[in-house]
Order: sequence, then structure tokens, then C-alpha cells
Amino acid sequence: MKGRLFLVPAPLDFGCDTQAPLQDAIPLGTLQAAARLTHWICENAKTTRAYLKRIDAVVPLACAVQQQTLTELPREVHKKGDHGPGFDASPLLAAALQGHDIGLVSEAGMPAIADPGSSVVRAAHALELQVVPLVGPSALLLALAASGLNGQNFAFVGYLPQEADARAQRIRTLESLALKTGQTQLFIETPYRSEVLRRALVHTLQHNTRLGIASGLTLADARIASRTVKAWRAHEAAALPDVPAVFAIGR
Repeated sequence: MKGRLFLVPAPLDFGCDTQAPLQDAIPLGTLQAAARLTHWICENAKTTRAYLKRIDAVVPLACAVQQQTLTELPREVHKKGDHGPGFDASPLLAAALQGHDIGLVSEAGMPAIADPGSSVVRAAHALELQVVPLVGPSALLLALAASGLNGQNFAFVGYLPQEADARAQRIRTLESLALKTGQTQLFIETPYRSEVLRRALVHTLQHNTRLGIASGLTLADARIASRTVKAWRAHEAAALPDVPAVFAIGR
């Protein structure tokens, strides 16, 4: 019997100063399924062990953290992504061919959604392994649902350029697409650059464009606001904290 590939969501508090109780963000059924696993494919072994310790505090693990088998995705996958050709993830699933269930986990949220992992899922399908997505938080969907923007037609476009002129041009391009088609545009930024991006958006976007910003999702101090750019300019908003944030623009 072949093993299965479980897509295991992680809480959204990675890198934050405070952490919410794990069972408040991850359903018990997901934690129970994760606790039964002993083989993992992950972005970072150290942070995955920390996550497993949090799970163990709620649902005892099948074996000690030190006895779990953790395999990290290659560094080039983190830098270049793994959705295109050129990376074969099949060797990472060798344990599943021997009958072991494997968990795929990212640093935060759902693996393979705004994070590496799609190559592993593709390889699992090619090997005819059962893929089992578990229920858990996805920052993109939470932010979209809370934005009041079009949830029937939307796109996630990753990160915007860091250089000011290139970033402004990208903002205008995405805004034009959103206003023309009605397609909500979602993007993210690293916590320490979120406030810079917020100011660039308020400065660059047209005054009737709607901008939604959600930061610290699932945390006690989560901040979610969605208003026209004109209202953002009139509203003296506090600087975004250094926590993960999702941005959405649309009409």
C-alpha cells in the first residue's frame, strides 16, 4: 500500500512576537491527523520541529519530535519557486512509496498556496499517491473575504517590486486590470516592508479605487480595513505593525 500526501496548514503567526493558542487557529481534526504523521516535507526543519512541539502540546505525536523524519525543500525552490519545470520532487516522496504517509507543511498557512509545495503535490499525483488537503487558515482567503471586494473573480500576484518606480508602475498596472475587469488583485509583502507598501498604495492609486489591508490575521490584535483610497488619505491610519499582511485592490 502506498502512503498518502497530507497538506498540513500551519498557523499564521510565524515570525510574530505573540502566538495564538494553536487550537484557536487549527481545527482539532487537522491537529489529530498531523499528530499521526512521522514523515515531513518542509521549508525549514527547525521551525517545523517548533510547530510539531505545539501540536504535541494539544495532541500527542505518534513519536517524539527528535524521531520524526524531516526533509527540507531545496534552497533554489525557495528563491525561484517550484511551479515551473526544472525541479523533480519525486525523490522527496520515496517514503510514501514504502507505505508511509507524508505531511507537506509551509511556514504559515496552506502549503502550495503563496508558498512552495506545488511541485511536491504534482509529483504525488504523478506517482498516483492520494493527496489529502487538511482544513486550516489561508491568509489570502481570509483577507479577501474580509475586504468586501470581488470574491468571484480574483488573482494572487505575489510580491510587488521593491524599487519605488517599478513598484509604482506595477501598482498602476494591477489597478488598471482590477478596474477594467473587476478582478480583485491580491498581493503580500514581508512584515518589515508592509508599511512602505501601504504608503505607496495610498499615494499611487486613484482616489476611487478600493484598498483592503489585513494584517496579523487570526491574532488577537489583527487589523482589517477596507475603504476607498480617498478615505485612506483622509484617515490618519497608524503604521502597520511588523506582522504578515495581505493587500487587496479592486472596485
